[in-house]
Parts: sequence; structure tokens; C-alpha cells
Amino acid sequence: MIPAVVLFDLDDTLFAHSRAVASGVAAYRAAHGGALAAADDAVELARWYALEEHHYHRYLSGEIDYREQRRHRARGFVEPFGVDLSNDVDADDWFGRYLVEYERAWELYDDTLPALDALEALRPGVRFGVITNAELPFQKSKMDVTGLASRIELTIASGDVGVAKPHPRIFEYACERFGVAPTDAAYVGDRLDTDAIGAAAAGLTGVWIDRKGAASADDVARAAASGVRIIGGLGELRAALS
Repeated sequence: MIPAVVLFDLDDTLFAHSRAVASGVAAYRAAHGGALAAADDAVELARWYALEEHHYHRYLSGEIDYREQRRHRARGFVEPFGVDLSNDVDADDWFGRYLVEYERAWELYDDTLPALDALEALRPGVRFGVITNAELPFQKSKMDVTGLASRIELTIASGDVGVAKPHPRIFEYACERFGVAPTDAAYVGDRLDTDAIGAAAAGLTGVWIDRKGAASADDVARAAASGVRIIGGLGELRAALS
């Protein structure tokens, strides 16, 4: 039976974040010109992802605030090319111009809305929510632009709750807001530990979406040990929860 509440991660689960990042970085580098535009595409994109991962986790741990993590990412990215963003205003401006290109590429995965439709067809009245490790206004803007907001009853953001996934409190808080026990909810996310195992540890049904098919034997074993279900895309979600 489909749970009464199905909760989702947003970035790289419902919303094609990595794809938008790749498009945004490429477009901004081209507009920037010079050595930054001429550098190797794959190398620079990998460097951008690494900076995002490093500094965003510093933000989630409380070491730096949300705006500061953006500044560090901008500075780290252009430093090898001799661009000075030591002034906060310059760093904010640089990142803001990147965001323009990133936002042009905002879209949902093709399987997002059909998956919600399929769950509703199987269990009329099922309720949908999002739990995201981010600031609520920015994440809600993605949902508004892509049309997802009308399908999501409640969005829970770590920036508002004060704890981030995989801490059990954020999953428990979401269930409390929906008025259901964790056993009546499922959580779907693209990170095995942060999303699926974290949700399972809080008592929800944890589902890991492995869109890249990159699960190792160890990943599969850890998922099984935690009761986590693995899917390759949202088209498989209905069967995974039935």
C-alpha cells in the first residue's frame, strides 16, 4: 500500500539540479571569456561540483552562513585564473551572474510529474512533501518556476528547522507537520546516506534513487541492511512503494 505521505528530496531527485549547474557553468564561462572560457569543460565542471560539495557542507554544519558558502565557491573557482574576489560585493556579484545562467536551465526531470500522477492513481488522497537541506525561499522559487509547487503540500527546509538531513529530527518534524507517524511516510532522495538511510533510521520507508546506476556492491548491502529500497528513476517508485 502506498504510504499516506510521500516525501522527496528536491535537487537531483525531482529537480534536475546537476543538469542546470552544468548548463549554467558552461554558459557563464563562455560569457566570462578569457582563460576561464578556454579551460577544459570537464575539468572545470568537476571543480565546480567539488567546491559546491565542500562549501555547502560547511554551511550545513553551521561553520559558515548561506551567502558565505556562495562567496567561497566563487572565489575558489576563479582563483586559478587570477581573478580577485576578495571583496564580498565582488564575490556576490560574480555568483549572482552565474545564478542567472543556472536559473535559465531550471527544469524537472521528465519522470517527476508522471510519478506523482501514478502514486495518486494508486492511492487517491496521497500527500506529497519536500525535505531539503537548503534555504526555503530559494528552493521554493525552483518549485514555482517549474510548476512543482502546486503538487507539493508542504516544503521543509533545514535552514528553518535548524537541523539538516540525515538528522532524524528533520524527518520526524516533517511527519509531525503532516500529522502522520513515520511508519506512514516514505522518503525518496538521491543520496544513500543523507536521504534514504537517514529517513529509514527515523522510521520512514527510505528510497534511494540512483539515476546514474552507480550503486556499488557495498551501497547495495548497506541499503539492504537499512531496509532501503533502490530505484533507478521515479518511474519505478510506484512499484517500489506498492
